[in-house]
Amino acid sequence: MGDANTRTLDGLPTTPPPTGERVDRPAGEGRLARLRSPRTPRLWFEILLIAVSYWTYSLIRNAVPEQKAQALKNADWIWQAEHSLGIAVEHTVNHAVNGVTWLIVSMNYYYATLHFIVTIGVLVWLYRWHPGRYAAARLALFATTGVALIGYYFYPLAPPRLMPDGGFVDTLIKHGTWGSMASGNLASMSNQYAAMPSMHIGWSLWCGITIALLAKPLWGKALGLLYPTVTLLVIVSTANHFWLDAVGGVLCLSFGFALAGVWYGTLPHRLSRVVPAVA
Repeated sequence: MGDANTRTLDGLPTTPPPTGERVDRPAGEGRLARLRSPRTPRLWFEILLIAVSYWTYSLIRNAVPEQKAQALKNADWIWQAEHSLGIAVEHTVNHAVNGVTWLIVSMNYYYATLHFIVTIGVLVWLYRWHPGRYAAARLALFATTGVALIGYYFYPLAPPRLMPDGGFVDTLIKHGTWGSMASGNLASMSNQYAAMPSMHIGWSLWCGITIALLAKPLWGKALGLLYPTVTLLVIVSTANHFWLDAVGGVLCLSFGFALAGVWYGTLPHRLSRVVPAVA
């Protein structure tokens, strides 16, 4: 007897079409099923979608009331909780790295720029070389970012550097990081009390996992895993986040990947690299 997967209902043998060939779908297939099928991304649409989505994200994030008193109260609670857990090392790391000027300045610019550059770079890489996985991976990233907005609204949190009695060094101010949304005149344009969850961790971990799972060379996989690790060190050294903010970013990313897995029936890296043509 042949494999059930290679026969039709009438018993005639058949084989699945090779990747890239046309696949005829039933005429009555619903719109929802078509939306849940991977499709070839369109460049103009993706550029517009990413631009509008980031603008919307920034608008909502910065429109959340900057509840300074509550944000500082929550920061004190987080700091005490970390002491209870024995993981309150942010102060030590912050002061130690701040003593090495070239290193902390590099970290300041890393914090201010790389989460944009690398994330866009990975999206472009997926679009060009993994079009069949692009939409699912993009959904995971967007869902991660979207659910983070809930955290910003319901749990305002001051970063360690803004705690008046925390004793942290605000490295962005002390070393004058140009272009940072957390210092200078630009600080008034960004919600300074939206530290939980950390999207620096959410985005960098999305990049790292995507690269580690899909890159072929071993060095590429290693770089993918190294990126979120370095990012974690940077957000702590610059006193922009607590360790627990990073945990919040991981939870948001878990939701994002779970949603993408449910919507597309599997995780992004398990989808075909290219999209089968659909009649």
